[in-house]
Amino acid sequence: MEQKLDISVVVPLYNEEESLPELVAWIRRVAEENNLSYEIIMVDDGSTDNSWSVVERLKSEYPAIRGISFSRNYGKSAALYCGFEMARGEVVFTMDADLQDSPDEIPEMRRMIIEEGYDLVSGWKRKRYDPIGKRLPSKFFNLTARVMSGIKLHDFNCGLKAYRSKVVKSIEVYGEMHRYIPILAKHAGFKRIGEKVVEHHERKYGKSKFGLERMVKGYLDLISVTFMSHFGRSPMYLFGGLGTLMFLFGGITALWIIVEKLYSQSHGLVWRGVTEQPLFYLALLAIVLGVQLFLAGFLAELINRRSAERNKYLIESKIE
Repeated sequence: MEQKLDISVVVPLYNEEESLPELVAWIRRVAEENNLSYEIIMVDDGSTDNSWSVVERLKSEYPAIRGISFSRNYGKSAALYCGFEMARGEVVFTMDADLQDSPDEIPEMRRMIIEEGYDLVSGWKRKRYDPIGKRLPSKFFNLTARVMSGIKLHDFNCGLKAYRSKVVKSIEVYGEMHRYIPILAKHAGFKRIGEKVVEHHERKYGKSKFGLERMVKGYLDLISVTFMSHFGRSPMYLFGGLGTLMFLFGGITALWIIVEKLYSQSHGLVWRGVTEQPLFYLALLAIVLGVQLFLAGFLAELINRRSAERNKYLIESKIE
């Protein structure tokens, strides 16, 4: 039987060889001072420096270290997904490898999970030491995510988070979805989501891996996760509903134009040919788009009904 630990700390890393020894020593000190059984799962996301060699060396000094090395760079979400699969802790933490997240926050965040009953506790870097080119887009992104998800978190993208074990075992993280784990958790039924102000440190080694392409991918994934949360099991409700409305609008408009022309013509009034009116072509476009949207919803519903995940539900408890 797999040994259950108090905490698992999942650390995705990419070219962070200088910071790893300090981070591991810091986590170990905090865990031992608080009498916590622990493991550190280091996921090397295809580093091109000596990060994996450092992890292998640290393993010989710290038996609590476990590791995964990707053959190439797959992204943070893939690293977290594999780390979550390995985790054996009652509470699972995620933490960036650049020493900007503080392991000293672990005991209090764990207490919030164990004693206050939260499913997920997200860090909030109220005071950040990142460049303004990273802070401003992050503020706008967090505002958008709050509005679209209804989850009142100030910092969705904070790398320091704590999860009840069953949360990370119940969600699938891919693409850039690591930013939206609170939304995925809420969709899976884990609605007790809390927040804690955490200490943020200046980057000590290396440079940030942040780029504009991450913002673009992040917003596309926000649209995806919002759609999946609301219509993932019933895509026909969205596409079929929009298609029906557009079809009715176009059909009624086209019929009105034809009837008006026939009425004016039969009563000797001034009339315009149906094909001479731009509105008629807009009505035809609405009809065509309506049919396409309806068919898209219908096909998506057929595919969804054949999915193996169609009737997979998270059961809290069961009596037989």
